[in-house]
Amino acid sequence: MQLPQQLIRSLASVEGFDESSFAQAHQLPAPVSVRFNSSKLDIDNTSILQALMQAGSLKPSHPVPWCKGAYYLEERPSFTLDPAMHAGAYYVQEASSMFLQYLLKTTLGEVSGLKALDLCAAPGGKTTLLASMNNFSLVLANEIIRTRVSILYENVVKWGDPKIFISNSDPSQFRHLPGYFDVLVVDAPCSGSGLFRKDKEALSEWSEANVSHCAERQKRILSDALPALREDGLLVYSTCSYSREEDEEILDWLMSQAELVPVEVPLPEEWGIVKTVSASGGTGYRFFPGKAEGEGFFIACFRLTRAVEGSRSVSRKKIVDHVKASVPGTWLRQDLETEIILAGEEIYCIPSELYPDHHALREVLNIRKSGIKAGSMARQEFLPDHELAVSLLVSPDAPFLELDKVEALQYLRKQSFDLAARGKGWYLVRYQGLALGLVKHLGNRMNNYYPASWRILMS
Repeated sequence: MQLPQQLIRSLASVEGFDESSFAQAHQLPAPVSVRFNSSKLDIDNTSILQALMQAGSLKPSHPVPWCKGAYYLEERPSFTLDPAMHAGAYYVQEASSMFLQYLLKTTLGEVSGLKALDLCAAPGGKTTLLASMNNFSLVLANEIIRTRVSILYENVVKWGDPKIFISNSDPSQFRHLPGYFDVLVVDAPCSGSGLFRKDKEALSEWSEANVSHCAERQKRILSDALPALREDGLLVYSTCSYSREEDEEILDWLMSQAELVPVEVPLPEEWGIVKTVSASGGTGYRFFPGKAEGEGFFIACFRLTRAVEGSRSVSRKKIVDHVKASVPGTWLRQDLETEIILAGEEIYCIPSELYPDHHALREVLNIRKSGIKAGSMARQEFLPDHELAVSLLVSPDAPFLELDKVEALQYLRKQSFDLAARGKGWYLVRYQGLALGLVKHLGNRMNNYYPASWRILMS
């Protein structure tokens, strides 16, 4: 791999940069890592995780030290052909970016009930990581680019957590939600130099001009979104770029725009993460391949000591109370407090504590998902929805059929297959105890209701 010489020259004075180890690391494959879903699995029970990995041909090497429930793999398997991934049992995520968990957990401790905004969320790695932390009762995943919302939606639905909402709004819209969030995560669009090993396109597109362009865009995004962070809240800024213009210089710019205090966390030396301090005293953490076991990454955290002025929220439309509804049968868990509402013929379940947020956020944002779609009514029959089937709200008493791996892959390809069922009607289909979706037994055949756009095409 031929690295851009302009980049190498620009990194010569960067703290911790070693050209030899950097160049050597870029001749090696990128490490592969996964993070397990603590809401669907007992991540403290290593025998459960090992059985699941063995069934899916995942070969664990060792844990990711800064993220609980995450593991490096010996090699990259065919994730597409592992039904457990489609069931939301784990997320394939780059290890360096999982440092977000350690950074926030160390800073927040055991405080709970917080609201987090993941401003640039697709494809969903940091969103699902935030949702896995007990600190947060609401995680709003916003994706600016409309075409990327579909992959974010798919990954969020598979993760199954009803506290994740999705919006597709420009950062400027968040000025109308002053002080709404306790934590603001901005994984900013960047020039991508940290992704060279994984994305050859990033290598061909890198230029100094693009670095400058990205830095200006990062400033606009941050400026627009900062008013949504409450006083004493945390701002986390990250990029997959090595360039000072997108990293330390952005920290200096941030500190000139708002009253922000850098947050520092202890770093075990064996992790190989480089602590860096900007000209104004901003603290960042940089991941160099060859030093830390992961891809190129930069992350920093600040505490906002004085709120940034924003526009007061102005209602664009009258919010009316929704018609209350119910979910028939044994599909919905009864031990969780949810508001069940009817929108047309569709039924949605929203955690009761988030019902006010469901209204407030819809006033100013383009909300694409809030709560869980339970199903719909058609000719007085309840039709359960895929969102409910794979969510944490589905009841353990819902009727189900357990599939082996061959059957699970047939289901995920939307192929026809025969299963012994107790009678006609709707069933969850499960693999290793994890719900994959729904089928309907009609007596003479089994209809497959896996979402067509998500089906496996690989043979």
